[in-house]
This record gives sequence, C-alpha cells and structure tokens, in this order.
Amino acid sequence: QVRLVESGGGSVQAGESLRLSCTTSARTYESKCMGWFRQTPGEKREGVAILRILRTGGVDTNYGDSVKGRFSVAQDNGGNTPYLQMNSLKPEDTAMYFCAVTRGQCTWRLSDWDYRGQGTLVTVSS
Repeated sequence: QVRLVESGGGSVQAGESLRLSCTTSARTYESKCMGWFRQTPGEKREGVAILRILRTGGVDTNYGDSVKGRFSVAQDNGGNTPYLQMNSLKPEDTAMYFCAVTRGQCTWRLSDWDYRGQGTLVTVSS
C-alpha cells in the first residue's frame, strides 16, 4: 500500500502562486506516472498535470487545457512523487487538489490510477 500526503494548499488572491507537494511513505515505489487532479466545490473532477517517466529516464509532461502555461509539474528530490507549481492563480482554480501515482495506464481519469492522496484545498479569491 502506498500512502500519499499532499501539502501546500491555502487561501490566496488571484494572480498569486502556490506550490503543492506530495510525500509518500513508499520510497521504493517506482511509478510509471505521477500527477495532479482536482475536484471543485461543485464536484467536477479534472486532470491538472501528468508526468510520465520514460524508459530513457527522461520525463514527458502534459497539462489540462485550463492550466497550460500557468502550472508546471516535476518530480520531487526523491523522484517518487510530484510537486505542482501553480502561478497566476484564478478563482476558477479553487478546488481540492490530489496527487496520484500509478504503474498502470496514465489516463486523465483519477479512477484509473493506483494510489491517490486525501487532497489539499486551494482557495483563490478575486
């Protein structure tokens, strides 16, 4: 079992930045993909960013349309979990943010992923 814990959420003004972190107790778990998803107060769930680890050792990143150019995902120092740098935040970014890892299919559906955390809340006011 892999336990993920998100941190870094909070309340900010529009235009400000936040960095979300994700830690795990399973330091030897090597995932194929790691990513971030979010769920809004109205329960809409969407993929935010996915980082896929390539066989060459490099990475490939993809972003949801609503966050392209503002958010960036990368591996943390240990390489096992992702962090999410969020810039130019907007009120519509308000949501609970979840990190996830998987050795399976790297889809935009959180239900396809092996493990996810409990989430960290981000609130952006105008």
